[in-house]
Amino acid sequence: MIDNLKINIHKRNRKTLSIYIERDGSLTVYAPENLLQNEIDAILQKREYQIYRYRAKWELLNANRISREAVNGQSFLYLGRNYYLQFSNDVKSLMLKGKYFYLPESKRENLPEAFKEFYREKGKAFITPRVFQFAEKMGVKPEEISILELKNRWASCSIKKPRVNFNWKVMMAPVTVLDYLIVHELAHFKFKKHDSAFWNEVDKILPNYQKQLDWLKRYGASLTV
Repeated sequence: MIDNLKINIHKRNRKTLSIYIERDGSLTVYAPENLLQNEIDAILQKREYQIYRYRAKWELLNANRISREAVNGQSFLYLGRNYYLQFSNDVKSLMLKGKYFYLPESKRENLPEAFKEFYREKGKAFITPRVFQFAEKMGVKPEEISILELKNRWASCSIKKPRVNFNWKVMMAPVTVLDYLIVHELAHFKFKKHDSAFWNEVDKILPNYQKQLDWLKRYGASLTV
C-alpha cells in the first residue's frame, strides 16, 4: 500500500477502478466487487506516480487553507467578504452587524458550532429562493433544500426525493459561486453524468461557470471555521 496516505476502498457494481483525492487529502478508491485486495493493491502501486501527482496538486490548492482562531480581529467569511470577530456580552448569539461578527464571550469555546449554526440558518433563507428561481429557468422541480454537513462535497442532490443539499461552508463563498453550485446540482436533474450535455446545460444558464469552478478549486480550502 502507498505510504503515508489514508485510503478508503469501496466496492461497487462496476467494471473499472477509479481513484479520487478527497477534500481532506485522503484517497478514495471505487473498485469492482469481484476485485481482490491484492489486485487492488497492485493497481494502486502501478498508478503510484499518478496518485502522487494528484496529491501534489491537492497540496498546492490547499496552500490557501486558513487556520482561524477564537480571538478578536480574526476574519471570517460570509458570501465572499471578510468580517472581523468581536467578542461582546451585549449579544446572546452570533450576530453579523456592519463589518463585525459579534459573539458572546460565553461561546468562545464553541465558536465553530456557533458559526456552523449561523451559516446553516442564513443558508436556508438565502439559498432556497435562489434554487427555485434557477429551477424555474431550467424546467426542473426540486421540492426540498437542505443545508447540511457534507464531508467531501459542496453540494449533492437526489432526483427521486427530489432534493438538493448544500454544505454549510458554501455560505462563505461569493454569490456567483453559490449560483454555480445551484445550477450544477439542478443540471443533474436532467443529466446524471458530467458529460457534454450536462455542461452544455450549465453553460446555457451560466456562461461564465468555468470562472466559478476555478475559484472553488483555488480557494475552496479557505472555506472553513
